[in-house]
Amino acid sequence: MNALYFDDFYLGQEFVTKARTVTEADVVNFAALSWDTNKLHTDVEYAKTTAFGERIAHGMLGVVIHSGLSQMLGILEGTIVAFLEMTWKFHLPIRIGDTIHVVQKVKEKRETSKSDRGIIVFEKELINQNGEKVQSGTTTVLVKRRDQMNNNME
Repeated sequence: MNALYFDDFYLGQEFVTKARTVTEADVVNFAALSWDTNKLHTDVEYAKTTAFGERIAHGMLGVVIHSGLSQMLGILEGTIVAFLEMTWKFHLPIRIGDTIHVVQKVKEKRETSKSDRGIIVFEKELINQNGEKVQSGTTTVLVKRRDQMNNNME
């Protein structure tokens, strides 16, 4: 998909990402990278004794995968000015072997004091292969305006 400018977005507009399977290697590598070695993610025997009955992915790994999947849409490639805010909830665990994707909708669109950019708020859901919402939240981004970009070229 081509990059979109602030002017191109409309309320309710929906985007669906590709899906990605969370692997054993993802969990191990994330534990090493983040230094989060909680036994729930790293110790098979311990995890069997928990309410989950098995190791689960780090909640933040889901957040990071969501970010990558959303970026792969290409809708903000070269038009995003800044990532401003994020609110996030964790509903269900992400298990090793789960295949997840993101559904995101334009929740809010507002002007800023600067005429060359605007603010977009996306409502996002991270969905597993069973259609269950595992995580959700909003992201707020500052995006270039197409109108201003064209005016600058004249």
